[in-house]
Amino acid sequence: MAADPQKIHPIHDVEAPNHPSAPLVPRSMSKSDAGDPERVVVQQQEQQHPPQQTIPVMHSRPPKKRRSCCCRFFCWLISILLILIVAIAITVGILYLVFRPKVPKYSVDELRVTQFDVSDNNSLSATFNLTITARNPNKKIGIYYRGGSHISAWYEDTKLCEGSLPKFYQGHRNTTVLSIPLTGQTQDATGLQSSIQQQLQETANVPLNLKVKQPVRIKLGKLKLFTIKFRIRCKIVVDSLSANSSIRIRSSSCKFRFRL
Repeated sequence: MAADPQKIHPIHDVEAPNHPSAPLVPRSMSKSDAGDPERVVVQQQEQQHPPQQTIPVMHSRPPKKRRSCCCRFFCWLISILLILIVAIAITVGILYLVFRPKVPKYSVDELRVTQFDVSDNNSLSATFNLTITARNPNKKIGIYYRGGSHISAWYEDTKLCEGSLPKFYQGHRNTTVLSIPLTGQTQDATGLQSSIQQQLQETANVPLNLKVKQPVRIKLGKLKLFTIKFRIRCKIVVDSLSANSSIRIRSSSCKFRFRL
């Protein structure tokens, strides 16, 4: 009897744990990457720890240097002003040395009263005639007295009469005598007349103030400057204000100033 050929059957180890077989290469990995072990490790770490998204930090722009620009502007402005001031000072100094300007002089020489009486409606009518002497002591400076002048006579705070100076040119070292009429009317003058009468009885004097505003133009050699305003204040003391009588001026003083 022929013997059966011996068959070998695989033996399964019952006690061995049944682990699912896992591929050595992750599914997401291509076959070309499987040959590089370092790349495999890096990809496994990236899968376990995904990279965190970085948020870009926005840095604000530094503020413009406005303060330095302002400082630079003011420095330039101050420098220009200083240069202008120095230039003007030098020009004025040169003009002063060349022309040697002197202040004009004025005096009130005579006052005549042709009318000074109170009417039935208690208004005071006054008419004065002033004689004023204007002196220009300058050697190289002439004065143009222009139109638009105003002169007024006051007793305390009351204006008695007013007028204007004529237009004329006053040359170098010239003395000009002016005759100026003044007229005016004051309402409710009963108290004014009583005050003047009381002043005459107590002191035998009447103080008056003359106020003059005169636009002039200065001539330096052949150069005519812009128009400026002379302001003259004269204080005179007379012994009477009676009409058509001899009035004596006991004292007279004038102050002069100008305004651009």
